[in-house]
Amino acid sequence: MANFSKSNAPRFSAEVYQNEYLPEGAQEVSAIVTVTSTGGGTTGGLPLPVSDPARDGVSAGGPDAAVVIMVDCSGSMDYPPTKMRNARDATAAAIDTVRDGVAFAVVAGTHQAKEVFPGGGGLAVADDTTRAQAKDALRSLSAGGGTAIGTWLRLADRLLNSADVAIRHGILLTDGRNEHEEPEELRASLEACAGRFTCDARGVGTDWEVKEVTGIASAMLGSADIVADPGGLAEDFTQMMEKAMGKEVADVALRLWTPQGSEIKFVKQVAPTMEELTDRRTPAGARAGDYPTGSWGDESRDYHVCVEVPSAGVGQEMLAARVSLVLPAPDGGPAQTLSQGLIRAVWTDDMVATTSINPQVAHYTGQAELAQAIQSGLDMRKSGDEAGATAKLGRAVQLANESGNADTAKLLSKVVDVVDAAAGTVRLKAKVAEADEMTLETRSTKTVRVKK
Repeated sequence: MANFSKSNAPRFSAEVYQNEYLPEGAQEVSAIVTVTSTGGGTTGGLPLPVSDPARDGVSAGGPDAAVVIMVDCSGSMDYPPTKMRNARDATAAAIDTVRDGVAFAVVAGTHQAKEVFPGGGGLAVADDTTRAQAKDALRSLSAGGGTAIGTWLRLADRLLNSADVAIRHGILLTDGRNEHEEPEELRASLEACAGRFTCDARGVGTDWEVKEVTGIASAMLGSADIVADPGGLAEDFTQMMEKAMGKEVADVALRLWTPQGSEIKFVKQVAPTMEELTDRRTPAGARAGDYPTGSWGDESRDYHVCVEVPSAGVGQEMLAARVSLVLPAPDGGPAQTLSQGLIRAVWTDDMVATTSINPQVAHYTGQAELAQAIQSGLDMRKSGDEAGATAKLGRAVQLANESGNADTAKLLSKVVDVVDAAAGTVRLKAKVAEADEMTLETRSTKTVRVKK
């Protein structure tokens, strides 16, 4: 295992967890790759205090980051009227959290996108003056018009692209469905913006579409969540911006090289949330491909890699895949390797060795099934298939109980009455608050790490 170590930059490490032993003729190798980024002057996602001399040191050269806040200002934000006020307050709180030297802007989103601050098609550089000016500009935000989220994203992309920075991030708030552009228009916007900046998405209230908001966050390698009570927006926006301010390295890729005859079956991020990466592969030379991971601060994530290898006999062994964390060169030159690990395959007739499932692999296989069971169960419940919904949500309760995923278990208990968690015996609740159902669906892909 190699580590990336450079002055004023986070250090990356990669650890591979697997059972490399296969029975004769077996061809599938699974591994969990834990990637950790630490140090390098990051704040762990916390803003630097105004009085902190480190903040002044950063502002002298300017942090290598830019952020755009996109606020839904459609007509529905006026119902109730406090929702728009909460959105303004939340945006102001986020602006207060932007570090000195970070470039930023605010966009009002309706059926079209409008730059509220600073105007002129550019970004402002954060300091006490520009933060105050931005908060003054928020007074002009009012509700009216439709919803076309693709236009918001494209304007954010243009604004972010005007800054010569490595880390580009967006925060998007919506309270309704994307009714004023066709689904393919939103998809086209996401395809155009993906890889150019990351974006966290939030749905406020209960009149928005969960799959729409989670789809935006997924495409943009950001987080998605529900803020059912608009009164909680300020706290949520502050936390999102604090996390964004902790990012130090952008565009890190998980590079997988396989020898002749081996193929990657799938690649998934499995912690802290489930994210399918298989179809996002881009070629990176002979037998290698890059999978995007987005921006990093002080944090750790887990990835599930599955490789199909050629069949072999007892006593043979091979390198199934080489895993690297790489930072592409901006000029198109050779990528910088931040960390590296190996996935191996060894064929044996030792039945104990070949039937032992690696704890990390088993855990995240269960977490993936848990997310799928929740989503399928809720879809069945909506369609009136009570028997199917009961079976799927019962299995979800069982998996949450087995893995120690207490947060998901708590959310499930608001949708079903749990008779026996260990057995997965449940009854559907006759009445379920819409916010509880949407919260469960939105957070269904959040996972817990393996219990030590």
